[in-house]
Formats: sequence, structure tokens, C-alpha cells
Amino acid sequence: MLKLHKTIESNSALLIFGILIVASIGGLVQILPNLFDQSLHRGTENIKPYSALELTGRDIYIREGCVGCHSQQIRPLVGEVMRYGKNSIAGEFIYDRPFLWGSKRTGPDLARLAGKYSDKWHEIHLINPRAVVPESIMPAYPWLDKNKVDPELIVAKLKLLKKMGHPYTDEQIKQAGRDIEGKTELEAMIAYLQVLGVYR
Repeated sequence: MLKLHKTIESNSALLIFGILIVASIGGLVQILPNLFDQSLHRGTENIKPYSALELTGRDIYIREGCVGCHSQQIRPLVGEVMRYGKNSIAGEFIYDRPFLWGSKRTGPDLARLAGKYSDKWHEIHLINPRAVVPESIMPAYPWLDKNKVDPELIVAKLKLLKKMGHPYTDEQIKQAGRDIEGKTELEAMIAYLQVLGVYR
């Protein structure tokens, strides 16, 4: 056994091959059960895809790096459930591409944020966080109130998502550009924040 170990260690090609075999087995053990667990491929009962404005807000949320400080995953631990609400389950995120679970919490988890604050509160908070939370270390996002959203981009995105299985109708796709025309990035972001946890 010692001779075999020494042979593997001294031959880099054999060592790499061995590492690949072990990593492949480990990967299969993690991935295969998920492929056959049907509960991971179905949405929850009330789930529906994001509207054009909400989806645009989600894209802005990703672009601005909000996920770097705010997770959207409440783990099934007593402390987390008491603080943030019901734990997250896979079916809630069936229309999230990419999903934004994460584990980084410089700021609070946002999985159950919907309806917790008014639109006006979110507006003030995004433009100047310390105006509503004096101890906040969150950066301000004043440009969101000045930038207009792109109506053409959302139509292309909804068409792509429909091909990927999201249940958007042709009418919703046709109407999407008109729904967000003239809206600011701030309005889109608030619309997104106000549905986090609603359809769950």
C-alpha cells in the first residue's frame, strides 16, 4: 500500500487522474439526487413570474451588487426564522434566473421584505440610507432616480425567458415595453423589492 501511495505521489499524471476520479464521484453524489427530486423542479402553489417592471428592478438589483450584502435565503434555523420569517424553499425561486440566495449578510436578508416598508420609505432609503436608518453602512444610489429603464431590453428578455419555460403570454411580452416606458430605475427597484416573498 505504501508503494502504491508513493507511485501515485511521484507521478503527476496519475495523481491528477486520481483527483479527477475522486472529484467526479463527489460531484455525482451531490448532483444526481437533485436531478431526480421533483420538488426542486416545481414552483410553490402561488408562484408567478415577475412583471416587466419587477424583472427590470431585479436586473438593476443584480447590476448594483445588492446581492453582495443582502442574501435572499432564510435557512431553517430557529434564530433565522424568528428574525426574518418562514424559511426559504426551492419552489419559491423557480422563476429566478439566476437565483440570489447567498449567505452574505452585511445587511438584512430580504427574502420576506415585501410590504414591510412603504414605497416612499424605499425611495428615501435607496437615495440616502442614513435618512431612515442612521447607523446604516449601505451606499446611496441617487442615480437610480435619474436613470430611465430601457423598454426594448425587457421585451427581448421576456421572449428569452418564455423560451426557457416561464409562462409569459405573447400579450404580456407585447405590453411589457409600454408597461415600463418612462419609469425610472428607482421605481423598478422598488417594484422588485415590494414582491420579495409575496408569491411564496
